[in-house]
Amino acid sequence: MVFGIVIKMYFNDHLPPHFHAIYGECVGMFDIISFEMMEGDLPMRAKKLATEWAKINKEELVKMWESKDFKQLAGLE
Repeated sequence: MVFGIVIKMYFNDHLPPHFHAIYGECVGMFDIISFEMMEGDLPMRAKKLATEWAKINKEELVKMWESKDFKQLAGLE
């Protein structure tokens, strides 16, 4: 969880490598390579926080996507 934004990755999900960010009733799907929000309706602040978090954790996100060995990552400080 990052400032109230729940971050999820799913086993056997479709390409490209991505994660889901959920903030209240809003959801965004982010590419873990380009950090682009591919679809969704997150408010701008939540989108920026999710992107900032992903940039910090890019290496771990890519490893988890490739290995399917998911673990909890730290939030933003």
